[in-house]
Amino acid sequence: MVIDFRNTNSVWASIMAETLKRLGLTTAVICPGSRSTPLAIAFAQADVDAIPVLDERSASFFALGIARRSSRPVAIVCTSGTAAANFYPAVIEARESRVPLLVLTADRPPQLRNCHSGQTIDQLKLFGTYPNWHTELALPSLDIKTLSYLRQTVIYAWERSLYPVPGIVHLNIPFDDPLTPIPDGTSESLECDFQLEDFFSSITPPISTSPYPIASLPIQEWQQFTQGIIIAGLAQPQDTQGYCSAIAHLSKTLKFPVLAEGLSPVRNYADLNPYLISTYDLILRNHELAQQLTPEVVIQVGELPTSKELRTWLDSKKPRRWLIDPCDHNLDPLHGKTTHLRLSVEQLAQICPAEPKLPTSYLYQWCATEAKVRAAVDMTMATMSQMFEGKAAWLLSQILPARTPIFIANSMPVRDVEFFWQPNNCAVQPFFNRGANGIDGNLSTALGIAHRHQSSVMLTGDLALLHDTNGFLIRNKFLGHLTIVLINNNGGGIFEMLPISKFDPPFEEFFATPQNINFAQLCATYGINHELITSWEQLQQQLNPLPTTGIRVLELQTDRKADARWRQENLGKFAQGIG
Repeated sequence: MVIDFRNTNSVWASIMAETLKRLGLTTAVICPGSRSTPLAIAFAQADVDAIPVLDERSASFFALGIARRSSRPVAIVCTSGTAAANFYPAVIEARESRVPLLVLTADRPPQLRNCHSGQTIDQLKLFGTYPNWHTELALPSLDIKTLSYLRQTVIYAWERSLYPVPGIVHLNIPFDDPLTPIPDGTSESLECDFQLEDFFSSITPPISTSPYPIASLPIQEWQQFTQGIIIAGLAQPQDTQGYCSAIAHLSKTLKFPVLAEGLSPVRNYADLNPYLISTYDLILRNHELAQQLTPEVVIQVGELPTSKELRTWLDSKKPRRWLIDPCDHNLDPLHGKTTHLRLSVEQLAQICPAEPKLPTSYLYQWCATEAKVRAAVDMTMATMSQMFEGKAAWLLSQILPARTPIFIANSMPVRDVEFFWQPNNCAVQPFFNRGANGIDGNLSTALGIAHRHQSSVMLTGDLALLHDTNGFLIRNKFLGHLTIVLINNNGGGIFEMLPISKFDPPFEEFFATPQNINFAQLCATYGINHELITSWEQLQQQLNPLPTTGIRVLELQTDRKADARWRQENLGKFAQGIG
């Protein structure tokens, strides 16, 4: 790249873009606006994928999806004023779910603040405590010492977005006029003397090491326990097979069963682990079994699963717990007897001895119970003909093409996946926004995950999709394919499972909030393909193989109240009579 020497702002912005590119930036999502003109031009001219997106909230979640899939920081750019405030939900999600994002907000210079100059708000520390780091850059200058400061600050920002824990870095960037790249002669002398390769010669992608003192690991202590479990919780590892193999090694060495969250990739590498438990939520609804299966020790990998039954059980039994996760967050909402080992499960598996213990009766009981409950669930789902929304999750676990990325939206879909997702060997890759558990930005995140990658799927309810329909505006820049499996129960199904559902009014109007949307017409407005699914056979035919380009919606119309009743009446029956 050649630095843009047309004026001070163009030099400043192009050095910033070039520094990021050399650090490893591949994608910048740009929202339209005037004050951010130098940044938009710099990224458009840089050797990166610069993607314009109209809506800031959608743009930030789209960037989050790309960053989540790649584990590489993505830059998001906006103009001054309230534009940046629309990034806030994605900033929160990225912080909570540890996704690296570089938030670049253009701003007016200090002399135009606090004087009612247009499109100006206080952008300093706009995102509160959520960023890993935030700062305001100096006003653009052509002094070589100041340009070196810019380069080194950008390098530090990149590093802080990745280490010690991936997350948000916010750079507030003031620009004075002229914002457009009008040649003004100010940079002619700099252009003559500037040594481009020498200036950027020290830039290399950062390397992180996180050694952990082997002597402090309690592996020998774990081997003394006969009643232990491993919980494979919420995690979105880059190397899913390596992650699942590490958990399997730990399980086979310690002879502990693995309770695998439906959103965990562990359920999609079933052959790796002979002690995989997928029906723990249903098993623990049998109070006799829950008592018999009380563990002495729990090894929790990643964040706790969604299951309220599991959390209540752990909270009541209060076993000794070790958390395995390299982050610096507090991952124990139960505030139990917990030790956090801040290393990855892959690092732990390398240290764990290869000689396994002998199986225990406790392990056999878990596995035998899983086999019975799993068979009951599968038989029930296989013979069900009505459009029960939980069956969609069960069916997806069996018919998607190998290694398909699937984004599971919040509210009922994540819970149906935990209840019904069948273990398989298809290496399906689950993605989700469970950092803050919101329904905002779900569609845009799914599009970001699918962008330039294998054909992908999204499982969502109607309200989550409607909350982010501006995500469909990305369609003209989207490269790849996304199939949206839409569970349309005309309202918030999750609220049907809560005590408030018995109080109507105001339940239906203020909690379920049915929107009565014709999705075929909505899709037509955006030029999105739509198909109404009326049978499970039709859904199977549409999901394997998947198209390679475009966006489509496969809509299943379900009965919200009937499905809630079915869960309330049947989830507790699968483990009845066992134990």
